[in-house]
Amino acid sequence: MRYDLVIFDNDGVLVDSEPISNRLLADQLTEFGHPTSYEDSIRDYMGSAMHRVHDLVEERTGQRLPADFDDVFHTRVFAAFERELKPVAGAEDVLERLTADGVRFCVASSGHHERIRVGHRTTGLDRWFDDGRIFSSQDVGRGKPAPDLFLYAAERMGVQPGRCVVVEDSPLGVRAAVAAGMDVYGFTAMTPAGKLGAATRFFDDMRELTALLAGQN
Repeated sequence: MRYDLVIFDNDGVLVDSEPISNRLLADQLTEFGHPTSYEDSIRDYMGSAMHRVHDLVEERTGQRLPADFDDVFHTRVFAAFERELKPVAGAEDVLERLTADGVRFCVASSGHHERIRVGHRTTGLDRWFDDGRIFSSQDVGRGKPAPDLFLYAAERMGVQPGRCVVVEDSPLGVRAAVAAGMDVYGFTAMTPAGKLGAATRFFDDMRELTALLAGQN
């Protein structure tokens, strides 16, 4: 293993939540007077913390989203998670292998802590992630593409940034990892490699990750 710490993004990397979240976000923005398609949401907001959604809407329209926008969104998302959410295919195998090999790992997500935990409980991934392995944009002043979250995770885990690898599926996340001085493996199941151009490596099947981390490919 060439790294001392594997930092996973959560949405779209460990839990298959991006289609659910972006569908609901597009619907809600449209409902609140800001017409948005699913494709628009993927392009503009995938990998973002919620404050970036607010900032972009205000920048583009001069209007602020309602104060209860986030609460309404998360209520709808959590209900959909209970009905639909699954782990990303192969994610459980990767976590099991890393655990067996004694490789340290954690999550650093733009989602807030409750969202991460709801997703993990629903999919059964919570058995691999105690509180000491979960980091959220809530914990830092700026979300992705700023490097703050990844640097914070590395610091809390006691690992130098240059000894970390980030597993990401969004352009914002890749930019944040590069800015943090970390290698980043771009997961291309939803996002084409061309949009993750600064990533160190690319792969499209989570089951390939353990071999990549071991330097076999």
